[in-house]
Amino acid sequence: MTAPDADRRSWLREHSELGVGLLLAVIGVLVLTDALTMDIAAGQRGPVGPTTVPLVVGTGLLLVAVLLAVDVLRGGRGEAEGGEDIDLSEPSDWRTVLLLAGVFLGGAVLIGPVGFPIAGGLIFWGSAYALGSRRADRDPLIAAVLSLVTYVVFNNLLGVPLPGGPLMGVL
Repeated sequence: MTAPDADRRSWLREHSELGVGLLLAVIGVLVLTDALTMDIAAGQRGPVGPTTVPLVVGTGLLLVAVLLAVDVLRGGRGEAEGGEDIDLSEPSDWRTVLLLAGVFLGGAVLIGPVGFPIAGGLIFWGSAYALGSRRADRDPLIAAVLSLVTYVVFNNLLGVPLPGGPLMGVL
Protein backbone atom coordinates (compact mmCIF):
# COMPACT_ATOMS: atom_id res chain seq x y z
CA MET A 1 0.00 0.00 0.00
CA THR A 2 1.39 3.39 -0.97
CA ALA A 3 1.56 6.37 1.35
CA PRO A 4 -1.27 8.33 -0.37
CA ASP A 5 -3.57 5.27 -0.14
CA ALA A 6 -2.76 4.87 3.54
CA ASP A 7 -3.38 8.58 4.17
CA ARG A 8 -6.69 8.45 2.31
CA ARG A 9 -7.81 5.36 4.26
CA SER A 10 -6.78 6.95 7.53
CA TRP A 11 -8.73 10.13 6.69
CA LEU A 12 -11.81 8.11 5.74
CA ARG A 13 -11.58 6.06 8.94
CA GLU A 14 -11.34 9.24 11.04
CA HIS A 15 -14.31 10.80 9.22
CA SER A 16 -16.55 7.75 8.86
CA GLU A 17 -19.52 9.68 10.27
CA LEU A 18 -19.67 11.44 6.90
CA GLY A 19 -21.25 8.22 5.60
CA VAL A 20 -24.20 8.75 7.95
CA GLY A 21 -24.49 12.34 6.73
CA LEU A 22 -24.45 11.13 3.13
CA LEU A 23 -27.16 8.57 3.89
CA LEU A 24 -29.32 11.25 5.55
CA ALA A 25 -28.81 13.56 2.56
CA VAL A 26 -29.83 10.83 0.08
CA ILE A 27 -32.95 10.00 2.09
CA GLY A 28 -33.77 13.72 2.39
CA VAL A 29 -33.47 14.19 -1.37
CA LEU A 30 -35.67 11.14 -1.99
CA VAL A 31 -38.33 12.38 0.44
CA LEU A 32 -38.30 15.88 -1.08
CA THR A 33 -38.42 14.52 -4.64
CA ASP A 34 -41.36 12.30 -3.76
CA ALA A 35 -43.19 15.16 -2.04
CA LEU A 36 -42.62 17.61 -4.88
CA THR A 37 -43.71 15.15 -7.57
CA MET A 38 -46.83 14.01 -5.69
CA ASP A 39 -49.98 14.22 -7.81
CA ILE A 40 -52.50 16.17 -5.77
CA ALA A 41 -56.03 17.01 -6.89
CA ALA A 42 -57.15 20.59 -6.34
CA GLY A 43 -59.88 19.44 -3.94
CA GLN A 44 -57.32 17.83 -1.64
CA ARG A 45 -55.44 21.05 -1.02
CA GLY A 46 -55.95 23.04 2.10
CA PRO A 47 -53.87 25.04 4.51
CA VAL A 48 -51.89 21.89 5.32
CA GLY A 49 -51.82 19.55 2.35
CA PRO A 50 -50.45 16.04 1.98
CA THR A 51 -47.01 17.35 0.98
CA THR A 52 -46.45 19.48 4.09
CA VAL A 53 -45.04 16.79 6.39
CA PRO A 54 -42.78 15.18 3.74
CA LEU A 55 -41.41 18.62 2.84
CA VAL A 56 -40.64 19.39 6.48
CA VAL A 57 -39.09 15.95 7.08
CA GLY A 58 -37.01 16.07 3.87
CA THR A 59 -35.76 19.56 4.64
CA GLY A 60 -34.95 18.50 8.21
CA LEU A 61 -33.00 15.49 6.95
CA LEU A 62 -30.94 17.68 4.61
CA LEU A 63 -30.31 20.21 7.38
CA VAL A 64 -29.15 17.49 9.81
CA ALA A 65 -26.93 15.98 7.09
CA VAL A 66 -25.23 19.34 6.48
CA LEU A 67 -24.82 20.07 10.20
CA LEU A 68 -23.38 16.58 10.79
CA ALA A 69 -20.92 16.98 7.90
CA VAL A 70 -19.78 20.39 9.17
CA ASP A 71 -19.33 19.00 12.69
CA VAL A 72 -17.34 15.99 11.47
CA LEU A 73 -15.12 18.12 9.24
CA ARG A 74 -14.44 20.44 12.18
CA GLY A 75 -13.22 17.49 14.24
CA GLY A 76 -16.38 16.36 16.01
CA ARG A 77 -16.56 12.67 16.86
CA GLY A 78 -19.34 10.51 18.24
CA GLU A 79 -18.85 8.60 21.46
CA ALA A 80 -17.85 5.00 20.92
CA GLU A 81 -20.50 2.70 22.42
CA GLY A 82 -21.98 5.73 24.19
CA GLY A 83 -25.47 5.43 22.77
CA GLU A 84 -26.49 2.06 24.16
CA ASP A 85 -26.49 0.73 27.68
CA ILE A 86 -26.09 -2.93 26.80
CA ASP A 87 -23.63 -5.67 27.59
CA LEU A 88 -22.28 -6.91 24.26
CA SER A 89 -20.90 -10.04 25.90
CA GLU A 90 -24.41 -11.30 26.75
CA PRO A 91 -26.21 -13.47 24.17
CA SER A 92 -29.33 -12.25 22.38
CA ASP A 93 -32.66 -12.87 24.09
CA TRP A 94 -34.35 -14.72 21.22
CA ARG A 95 -37.32 -15.72 23.38
CA THR A 96 -38.31 -12.07 23.82
CA VAL A 97 -37.73 -11.30 20.15
CA LEU A 98 -39.87 -14.25 19.04
CA LEU A 99 -42.61 -13.44 21.56
CA LEU A 100 -42.78 -9.83 20.32
CA ALA A 101 -42.81 -10.97 16.70
CA GLY A 102 -45.63 -13.39 17.49
CA VAL A 103 -47.61 -10.70 19.32
CA PHE A 104 -47.34 -8.27 16.40
CA LEU A 105 -48.11 -10.96 13.82
CA GLY A 106 -51.11 -12.10 15.87
CA GLY A 107 -52.31 -8.50 16.14
CA ALA A 108 -52.01 -8.05 12.39
CA VAL A 109 -54.05 -11.20 11.79
CA LEU A 110 -56.70 -10.30 14.38
CA ILE A 111 -57.20 -6.61 13.56
CA GLY A 112 -59.59 -7.39 10.70
CA PRO A 113 -61.93 -9.86 12.38
CA VAL A 114 -61.97 -8.44 15.93
CA GLY A 115 -61.16 -4.77 15.26
CA PHE A 116 -58.46 -2.46 16.55
CA PRO A 117 -59.67 -2.02 20.14
CA ILE A 118 -59.43 -5.76 20.90
CA ALA A 119 -56.39 -6.51 18.71
CA GLY A 120 -54.61 -3.41 20.01
CA GLY A 121 -55.31 -4.41 23.61
CA LEU A 122 -53.85 -7.84 22.92
CA ILE A 123 -50.79 -6.27 21.29
CA PHE A 124 -50.20 -3.95 24.26
CA TRP A 125 -50.75 -6.71 26.80
CA GLY A 126 -48.67 -9.25 24.87
CA SER A 127 -45.83 -6.76 24.45
CA ALA A 128 -45.79 -6.02 28.17
CA TYR A 129 -45.70 -9.77 28.88
CA ALA A 130 -42.93 -10.40 26.34
CA LEU A 131 -40.86 -7.60 27.87
CA GLY A 132 -41.14 -9.08 31.36
CA SER A 133 -44.24 -7.67 33.07
CA ARG A 134 -46.21 -10.32 34.97
CA ARG A 135 -48.86 -8.11 36.60
CA ALA A 136 -52.04 -9.91 35.56
CA ASP A 137 -54.10 -7.57 37.74
CA ARG A 138 -52.85 -4.36 36.11
CA ASP A 139 -51.54 -5.10 32.58
CA PRO A 140 -54.86 -6.04 30.88
CA LEU A 141 -56.51 -2.89 32.23
CA ILE A 142 -53.67 -0.64 31.05
CA ALA A 143 -53.66 -2.40 27.65
CA ALA A 144 -57.43 -1.92 27.26
CA VAL A 145 -57.24 1.78 28.16
CA LEU A 146 -54.28 2.39 25.82
CA SER A 147 -56.03 0.59 22.99
CA LEU A 148 -59.34 2.43 23.45
CA VAL A 149 -57.65 5.83 23.76
CA THR A 150 -55.60 5.12 20.63
CA TYR A 151 -58.74 4.05 18.76
CA VAL A 152 -60.72 7.13 19.80
CA VAL A 153 -57.87 9.53 19.00
CA PHE A 154 -57.25 8.10 15.54
CA ASN A 155 -60.84 7.30 14.60
CA ASN A 156 -62.72 10.24 16.10
CA LEU A 157 -60.22 13.07 16.53
CA LEU A 158 -57.80 12.56 13.62
CA GLY A 159 -60.33 11.09 11.21
CA VAL A 160 -58.19 8.01 10.47
CA PRO A 161 -60.67 5.14 10.30
CA LEU A 162 -59.58 2.04 12.20
CA PRO A 163 -61.56 -1.20 12.12
CA GLY A 164 -63.86 -1.33 15.12
CA GLY A 165 -64.85 -4.97 14.81
CA PRO A 166 -67.72 -6.10 17.02
CA LEU A 167 -67.35 -2.91 19.09
CA MET A 168 -68.12 -0.71 16.05
CA GLY A 169 -71.59 0.28 17.25
CA VAL A 170 -70.53 0.70 20.86
CA LEU A 171 -67.59 3.04 20.30
